[in-house]
Amino acid sequence: MHITTLDEISGYKITKNLGLVRGSTVRARNAGADFLAGVKMFIGGEIAGYTKLLADAREQAIQRMIDDAKSLGADAIVGVRFGTSQVMQGSAEILVYGTAVKLEEINNSDL
Repeated sequence: MHITTLDEISGYKITKNLGLVRGSTVRARNAGADFLAGVKMFIGGEIAGYTKLLADAREQAIQRMIDDAKSLGADAIVGVRFGTSQVMQGSAEILVYGTAVKLEEINNSDL
């Protein structure tokens, strides 16, 4: 499955727009990570636990978006965007969305 933030994919033409697809997940911090984050606020540096938490959340949201697109028979997702919001104190939603499309490869003779 092709996934891009662009509105088109080089070497292909979009033959059908299948509509909006999305994936999301909500993740919460844990007390241990909060304690270490508090320490990092005094000494500085990356809060690796939060970095991993958000990276895992992004991957899960992307996979859910791909599953949504596959259910529509899509070949690709274009115009992909991410969003995040705080759901409640200590938790955040990661949302990814785009447009599911059908593709046709462009032959050199079509150019």
